[in-house]
Amino acid sequence: MSHPLQLIEDAIESARRAVQFDSNGQHDPAIYFYNIAAKNLEQAAGLSNGHKAHSLKEKSREYADRAVALNNIKNSQARLVQEDVHKQRRKRCHFLLQQALDADGADHKDTAIQLYANAIEYVTQNPELLQGELKDVILSALERAEELKGINKKDSPTASAPPLSPTAPAYSPVLMRKVPKLHRGTSAHLKVTGGSETYSEEEKRVLFHSSKINNNEFVPFMSIDLSEKFQYAIPFTDKDGALALSPKQKRDFARWVRPEEICQEPCIIASVTPDYYSIKQTVISDCSFVASLAVSASYEKRFGRRLVTAIIYPRSKDKKPVYNPFGKYMIKLHINGVSRKVIIDDYLPMNKYGQLLCSYSSNKMEFWVSLLEKAYMKVMGGYDFPGSNSSIDLHALTGWIPERMAIRPKDPDFNKDSLFSILTTRLSKGDVLVTVATGDLSESEADRTGLVPTHAYAVMDVQNVEGVKLLKLKNPWSHLRWRGNYSELDRRHWTPHLKQVLNYDPDSAAQFDNGVFWIDYDSICAFFDVFYMNWNPELFNYTYCIHSSWSAGSGPVKDMYTIGSNPQFALDVGGTTSGAVWILLTRHITDIDDFRENREYITVLVYKGNGKRVYYPNDPPPYIDGVRINSPHYLCKIILNQNSSRRYTLVVSQYEKTQTIYYTLRAYSTCPFTLSKIEDPYTTKKEIAGEWSGVTAGGCGNHAMSYKNNPRFRLEINGASNDNKIFIELKGPKQYQIGFDVTISSLFDSSVSAPFKTTTSGPYRSGFVVLELENIPLGVLHIVPSTFLPNQEGPFILTVKSTSLLELVRER
Repeated sequence: MSHPLQLIEDAIESARRAVQFDSNGQHDPAIYFYNIAAKNLEQAAGLSNGHKAHSLKEKSREYADRAVALNNIKNSQARLVQEDVHKQRRKRCHFLLQQALDADGADHKDTAIQLYANAIEYVTQNPELLQGELKDVILSALERAEELKGINKKDSPTASAPPLSPTAPAYSPVLMRKVPKLHRGTSAHLKVTGGSETYSEEEKRVLFHSSKINNNEFVPFMSIDLSEKFQYAIPFTDKDGALALSPKQKRDFARWVRPEEICQEPCIIASVTPDYYSIKQTVISDCSFVASLAVSASYEKRFGRRLVTAIIYPRSKDKKPVYNPFGKYMIKLHINGVSRKVIIDDYLPMNKYGQLLCSYSSNKMEFWVSLLEKAYMKVMGGYDFPGSNSSIDLHALTGWIPERMAIRPKDPDFNKDSLFSILTTRLSKGDVLVTVATGDLSESEADRTGLVPTHAYAVMDVQNVEGVKLLKLKNPWSHLRWRGNYSELDRRHWTPHLKQVLNYDPDSAAQFDNGVFWIDYDSICAFFDVFYMNWNPELFNYTYCIHSSWSAGSGPVKDMYTIGSNPQFALDVGGTTSGAVWILLTRHITDIDDFRENREYITVLVYKGNGKRVYYPNDPPPYIDGVRINSPHYLCKIILNQNSSRRYTLVVSQYEKTQTIYYTLRAYSTCPFTLSKIEDPYTTKKEIAGEWSGVTAGGCGNHAMSYKNNPRFRLEINGASNDNKIFIELKGPKQYQIGFDVTISSLFDSSVSAPFKTTTSGPYRSGFVVLELENIPLGVLHIVPSTFLPNQEGPFILTVKSTSLLELVRER
């Protein structure tokens, strides 16, 4: 028999371990060790006398009672878990039935049949659902499914004999439906004009390449995706895995949770429209994205039209996003030139204190903020977001046209009053969504102003009250406000009339910092760096886009002397009325490092070139000379009046071409137009390297005695047509002004006449000159390349391309 002291020591050790497991909520091991401790103390009491025995028995009963209590808690929790399981199953069944009813009500017969079948199959897997309030609805669903299939039902199933799972048809009506073609439009309001509505094979290759983003695939969103499956046998988990966490998230991360673990009745949006006051940014560096959510929510509330909440699926029949108890969501984002399909599960990161480590709504029941952020972060490669700007983020969320307007009060081209007028009128009409961002601020400036350096703020309202120009901003952090003029701390500028007009009480606002504040326009221009504006595409009537690529090996690295190899497009605008055409160039980004560094500077140049290819960057000078910026989007605006040119050449340009880029060029117009890529029409090409050396460096025609000694090339055009195009290019040392003369020496068909006897490449140019000739009959031409001055020695390359067969040889 054990000694009492040994039994007591064993009891103390068991009790210590029991308390440790108890405090960690590990009930089973705690019960075990409490019982061991109680047993040991009971035995020790039997070997002891008097007061000591009584004391040991009391402690033994205390441990035994705690073991019983924990066992009751465990059983109670098990019952609650079981009740939660039943509740969750009812929610899932209700979700399936509601989706089927919505499809049925919308007269989508095939989809409704499939959804009814899914609901009935789920009930078959969980027959206890037939015992509850859903029984009649489920039986009605079965009858309706059979009615839609055209089956005459003879015997009704009973609760004691639940319906069998329907046999799968030989084909799925949803899957066998004809797959729709990709479409160029961005909105049902806009007419696709100026070309085919479907994509070419080249464009499909571009879109396929741009679908692989940060090692995940995001394919173009198509109408068939509206039939996406949202229900599974078990809750959905994203096959692409959990999102990578940011360093700040990793520091506090405890676990991934689903909405049903956070609240009893989760939903996507708690009210009719989302509330921008409820949006709160946390540890993710995505202030521009959260500001974008805020202005989108404000738009929905103000104009009663779904915008950002319209991109969340599944939806009800009135197109309101609904909570999916199966945990799968589809988000429609505008990425890399088209709307794309982003699939996510509803796992969200949480810390050990039960707080979400992502942006969220302060209304704990709704999850639209967290789910939209998760979808965007998935595209961006994870929660470790490198930062963006709101015009990029808002374009992804809404498809609205992005524009960047720098605030440069000292720049003579910056029209401060005009910009405020645009903000006032356009924001009030719902034509534009606006955010504003600070630049670098010193620590003392940030402390004094209450502003955050390099931070985005949502513009919620713009007002001009008797000459006082004010903007209402929201900090995505939902705290930390402006401390200057017209803040809640300002006692000098707020007049009773101003407070009445704006329905604003500074004293009340001072009681709670929600990150929303008024600020005067002068202070905006003093402390902020840029406005980001996204324009409603429905301001226009027509649209068209082209998806293409630009090889790194095509043409020179910089556009210093030629843009002939740059992608070029012919824009032909119909009608004679005034209007506008906006051109949006979007560079496709497929890697987070490219987004983070963004070293590619892009722009669009516009020439009044009758839709023909342009070769020299500044001859003629561009009608609109775009500034090259390191942003995925560049917007160019062409304003038309009755006397405007209607034919333009658009040229895609980079500051320095280092890698192949994939891009989308989209036009929005108030007038019908055509937009087409200017293709190279030439079928044959010859290239000869030559040299001006010694006597052959004869100079231009001004030097008659030496000019005749220049190299001369014989060009013979053969084929079936007397209507040919010829392209001639000469490259030489940049330090020399070079050019060439072309003479038609003989024609093979005497019945046709030559369009000229001799022509030139035009003014002599530094290191590069080019000439395109049209309507050239079959025959022999001679080309004489020269420098402007004699005795300028160096190599050259002569290139000739033609729409017919050609032979090019050096004669001297």
